Amino acid sequence: MPEARVPEAAPLGLFSLPAAEVLAYPATAATTLTRVAEARVPLEDAPEARIVAFRAADGGIEHLAILVGDPEGLSAAGGAPLTRVHSECFTGDLLGSLRCDCGPQLRGAIARMAQDGAGVLLYLAQEGRGIGLVNKLRAYTLQDQGLDTLDANRALGYGADERGFLVAATMLRQLGIPRIRLLTNNPDKVAGLAACGIEVAGREPHRFAANGVNDHYLETKAARFGHLLR
Repeated sequence: MPEARVPEAAPLGLFSLPAAEVLAYPATAATTLTRVAEARVPLEDAPEARIVAFRAADGGIEHLAILVGDPEGLSAAGGAPLTRVHSECFTGDLLGSLRCDCGPQLRGAIARMAQDGAGVLLYLAQEGRGIGLVNKLRAYTLQDQGLDTLDANRALGYGADERGFLVAATMLRQLGIPRIRLLTNNPDKVAGLAACGIEVAGREPHRFAANGVNDHYLETKAARFGHLLR
């Protein structure tokens, strides 16, 4: 029996692209991020704040930098501004969900930067550790059936953490901030940013108490994701 032939893309009016280029897309898009808008936005815990929007060359979704005080000036003077790399969380940041600690981490970071005098919070469009809001909700359903955060993501066909740190590193370089003090409990963020050329002068702990609902979630972050307890 003759081997079936797959029709070429061009005669069908389709565009073909090598698989390697598809797989390289996230990194390629990250390196093309540029500043597209900026405005002063006084915040409840940080009256002297600005928001800078970044967009990749392909016109994709925007990532935001929340600048408290003058972290660029501090960096230019040789300092290392307090920095938080925060993945957006619709349920936690906006709705106050008790399933995670994202909301307290977001607001706590901004307040801490205001107290410190300067800082930058990178608000990245990487919902649910990079799997998106819809899949995060599906993961929640699996967690209610007994899986933890990591296994729920894997059951949906994703890795434990689908985020990349090149987006954050590119934004910091665009802001002129190559050296930071990182506000995190996640050693992977320290290593990831360092691998992308950002000097992490120190790690500042950023931990909040369990609320009775997210206890297992926080335990999983420590036991299976390697988050530090202090």
